[in-house]
Amino acid sequence: MSTVLITGVTGLIGSALAADLTQRHDVVGMTRRHNTDPGFPTVHGLFSEFEVLRLLDAYPIDVVVHLAAVTGGCTEHDAMQINVEGSRRVMRYAMDRGCRKFIMASSIAAIGIEDPAFRPLSLPIDDEHPCLDRHGYGLSKHLMEQITHYYHRQDESLDVINLRLASICPDDAFPGRYEAGPPEPWTFGRFTVLSLSETVRAIGLAVDAPRKPGVRTINIAGTRIWSVSPLPVIMQSWYGDAAASLDLSPWQCDGHEFDSAYDLRHARDELGFAPAI
Repeated sequence: MSTVLITGVTGLIGSALAADLTQRHDVVGMTRRHNTDPGFPTVHGLFSEFEVLRLLDAYPIDVVVHLAAVTGGCTEHDAMQINVEGSRRVMRYAMDRGCRKFIMASSIAAIGIEDPAFRPLSLPIDDEHPCLDRHGYGLSKHLMEQITHYYHRQDESLDVINLRLASICPDDAFPGRYEAGPPEPWTFGRFTVLSLSETVRAIGLAVDAPRKPGVRTINIAGTRIWSVSPLPVIMQSWYGDAAASLDLSPWQCDGHEFDSAYDLRHARDELGFAPAI
């Protein structure tokens, strides 16, 4: 039985993940919420503060699931200090404690979807699509991913899985389906969604997978877009004639008009994850 550290353990994903993982692992939590008792050992404070990390010294750490972060719409300063430098501190601390497996919560926003002017270089968007962010949050997630590569170059025994998570929704509280119109901030995130239960399953598969040295970056999203408009219609409404630069032929086949805009093959091949919802 492994000991799994979950940062952000009282958040939407963290609390659901902890309930799942405690059935087969020892869980240690970290949360900035001081008036919480999730029922297993938990350190309270900011993961970006070294003094708080030292409170974990009493616990073994075999796997880190790093969920805690500031989210989209944050300031550039907070994105860099917390998502980048804070994540570096978590990883450095756990490495120095002997941990060799890390599941890092990245985001589909790492490529820059926050800006209405964003246009993917190709479709479907692959796991290694470069960062084109203009606002800071996507860049912070991209830089976090780069930190994992940096540490793997120092220690090639590390197993790191960067999960580029879609917009996560409680199973019973999905938003209205997207309808094609002018491009808006975060629009790729509005129709690229995943249920909370499927998110927990994907992370659990990553935790339980046999250790495989290397760094893998994997898109985690639903297999279908959450939209009333087919993907080619959306792209045409956003980009007009420029949509011709994107190969939309896979979405013009009967039955595939609503397939995901993201390449999800890596999730299936590496983790055995194909969302049922």
